[in-house]
Amino acid sequence: VFHEVLTDLGNVCQDKNPKDMKVLEIGCGTGRMTRALAQVFGEVYGVDISGEMIAKGTKDLANMPNAHLVQNSGADLQVLGDIQFDFAFSYIVFQHIPSREVIYNYAREVYRLLKPGGLFKFQVQGAPPARGTNPDTWLGVHFSDSDAVEMARQTGFEPRYRHGAGSQYFWLWFFKP
Repeated sequence: VFHEVLTDLGNVCQDKNPKDMKVLEIGCGTGRMTRALAQVFGEVYGVDISGEMIAKGTKDLANMPNAHLVQNSGADLQVLGDIQFDFAFSYIVFQHIPSREVIYNYAREVYRLLKPGGLFKFQVQGAPPARGTNPDTWLGVHFSDSDAVEMARQTGFEPRYRHGAGSQYFWLWFFKP
């Protein structure tokens, strides 16, 4: 999964030195990806709703002073205050959220914390639901390509790239103007 960042450093860094960048990971779990990000970027903050995961990850990352794990509410990023980030990333998180409004709220929160020109690269559920199924915490809520563009428009982002529409791994590159 980390290759989604490493193979895209042009968009992620935009001529900045990675060691000078502050990065946010949404849905960090125990910090496996946070560790990898912290080896490349200057400072990394990971948020997750599970206090148990954050506690384990904090212990596991004790030797990495530039990696910070924080428990959040699962609906916003208020716990981070007004920290400004250069890049935000999320993988296999939003595909499990059954509420479009919660995902929109996360996008608004990332917009609030992202520096101008910054990138929010994340993945949503793009696979259309089977007939008669409702969004749940396994399937999440489905986004079509036009849904993704509309979310970007409503949250202030420029939806520069999209890849994987119609699949479980629908990647979105939202840039803050």
